[in-house]
Amino acid sequence: MGRKSVAVLDIRSSEVSVIVGERGVNNTYVFKAIHTEEYDGYDENHFLEEAGLANAIVGSVTAVERICGERIRELYVGVPGAFTRVVPKEQLVGFPKNRTIGQRELDALFASGQKAPKGYRFIRATSMIYVTADDRRVIDPVGLSSTSLSGVLSYFYCSDYFAKLMEHIFADMQISLRYLPTQLAMATYLIPSETRDEYALFLDVGFMSTSLCVLLGNGILAQRTYFVGKGQIAVHVMQRFSISYESSLALLSKANLFTRSNGAKMEISEGNTTHEIDMDAFVEAVKEGLDEICEKIGSFLDECSGKELDFKPLYVTGEGLADIRGALEHISKRVSRVCEQLAPDLPYYNKPAMSSRIALVDLAYEDNLKQSFFYKFAKKFGG
Repeated sequence: MGRKSVAVLDIRSSEVSVIVGERGVNNTYVFKAIHTEEYDGYDENHFLEEAGLANAIVGSVTAVERICGERIRELYVGVPGAFTRVVPKEQLVGFPKNRTIGQRELDALFASGQKAPKGYRFIRATSMIYVTADDRRVIDPVGLSSTSLSGVLSYFYCSDYFAKLMEHIFADMQISLRYLPTQLAMATYLIPSETRDEYALFLDVGFMSTSLCVLLGNGILAQRTYFVGKGQIAVHVMQRFSISYESSLALLSKANLFTRSNGAKMEISEGNTTHEIDMDAFVEAVKEGLDEICEKIGSFLDECSGKELDFKPLYVTGEGLADIRGALEHISKRVSRVCEQLAPDLPYYNKPAMSSRIALVDLAYEDNLKQSFFYKFAKKFGG
């Protein structure tokens, strides 16, 4: 890839995408190639069919390389919430005398708590808040003078299983891998920093998994992943009406939870069999599926209860609810909290289903920029 371009692998719970892009004017992006392949997804610990995942990833990489006409040498891999562990820590470093805080001091602070839990490997650390020796709480301490620096930090770890599987898939492709926490990328891209500075709640609803986060500053204070999503809602519809899973998914795009049909019926043909669907019963089945998501949200909010989160809106994105009309309003009513849907602010890509892809490209681009010689030179001399 060219020096300005980054290649990203986004792994969702039903499909994988490889994207090559670079930043254009006014923080927009120019995408050279995007290719998506479906696969069978994952559960709490493992991918359901590793060979299928490998085929989808290799197929996507090959397609993108063909479109771009060049090889991918470095690939940023988004790590889904199911394979990410977030550990908040408060770390402290002291100095022999009063010192102006710079990048070296920040690096020492982050390194002090980097050790990975068993079964995981460290991939990233970010800050929620910094505190200097005189109890100044700041978002960015660079340039301040202090005899110590403490920070409430978020450490992100990727499961060994996930990393080893990715390395196995790419073993013969001569592509170096860098790992990015997907939920962090989405949250920091979609939610403004001034909102995150005062705590924020983030919900990413996918096809088979849903992740919830409490955000603070540039970090994540708490993160949980639950195995509910659009696919499980379709199961409720399938079981209620004894129709195929594919037909259930097709019906979800026609759901309208705002209105009652007063006994209206819909016919669905599957081979030689015709099913009559009562539309009011269909809406109730969809709501039952949504209620499973609401239960997980309620449990998460109980676990993370505190006055800081009172009355905070729930920022929602992901492909799971995007085409179910009225789903967001139903969840808002059930959890007694304002829900606001987020999507990338980009023409043609301004859909919740695109959030993880664009957010990962954005974070990968920033990481790639920080590796450049000129960036390091400017930072060294205060640029």
